Amino acid sequence: MLKVRYPERIHILRGNHESRQITQVYGFYDECVRKYGSANVWTAFTNLFDILPLAGLIDGRIFTPHGGLSPQVKTMEDINKLERMQEIPVDGPVCDLLWSDPDDRLGWGMSPRGAGFTFGDDVSKQFNHCNGLTLIIRAHQLVMEGFQWHHNDNVLTVFSAPNYCYRCGNLAGIVEYDDHLTPKIVTYEPAPRRGEPHVTRSAPEYFL
Repeated sequence: MLKVRYPERIHILRGNHESRQITQVYGFYDECVRKYGSANVWTAFTNLFDILPLAGLIDGRIFTPHGGLSPQVKTMEDINKLERMQEIPVDGPVCDLLWSDPDDRLGWGMSPRGAGFTFGDDVSKQFNHCNGLTLIIRAHQLVMEGFQWHHNDNVLTVFSAPNYCYRCGNLAGIVEYDDHLTPKIVTYEPAPRRGEPHVTRSAPEYFL
């Protein structure tokens, strides 16, 4: 609704869940069929997902993919050349931008998610330097405080879903920038839900 009301001020990026495969696994397909009696609404949404941008760029200095970096993407122009209007492939640069994660180890590594890569401090530092960037802001990973800095403040994870899956007990975060690109990180708890049990803020083993 905000995108419709403020089309020039709200920008929606594609994440790894904006795909036909993932939405069938995590319940969106079933919800559409249950509510609307057919898969037509789901089909309309997933066709729309194919059009969403793969990343954003704030004032030419802050890069915002959903996931992370790709060994096949060296510059912003490399991203502009990608064919984004497709289902998210199982590998390649489109997949990497939506699935990759920062890591404490240097260089590129195989991702435990089975898609994308892990990338180290040397990779993010080189990417930022080559593209004149000051920061990479991404989401994709549950962080208990709602945000987490990586790679000597070259990368920032912001996770905006509080109490993920209604059981993780995590805070959520957003980043606000003023006209001088001074950041302010805001965290918040989930809204109370009537009849829902109290949750502790300890991550389930699945996410550790």
